[in-house]
Amino acid sequence: MALQIMTANRLLGGGVVYFGENAEWTDDFSAAKTVDDSDGEAVLRKEAEKAEANQLIVGPYLIKVERDETGIRTLSVKEGIRAKGPTVHYGHGQNNNILQQAG
Repeated sequence: MALQIMTANRLLGGGVVYFGENAEWTDDFSAAKTVDDSDGEAVLRKEAEKAEANQLIVGPYLIKVERDETGIRTLSVKEGIRAKGPTVHYGHGQNNNILQQAG
C-alpha cells in the first residue's frame, strides 16, 4: 500500500489541514501523520470521522505522498498547491482594481 496522509478543510475559515503526528489537525503539511497499511488508514479515517462529527473539519480524504531526504511530499500537483497555500492573494486581483475604479 502507498504511503498516505489525511487532509481536510477547517470548518471555520476553510483552511487546508492535515491530521498530525500528535493526533491534532494542523496546517503544517510536514507534520502530517503518514500511514502505509490498511490499519493505519482505518485509524486516519476514524479520526477524520470524529473530527467531522465534532464540526472541526469538512471533506476529509486520504492522499498519496512519498518520503525523501527532505521529508514528505505530495504525488499530485493539486495537493502540492493545496499544501503551499493559495496561488493568489484574495482581494488583490484585476477584478478588484476594476471595482475600485468604478466606485
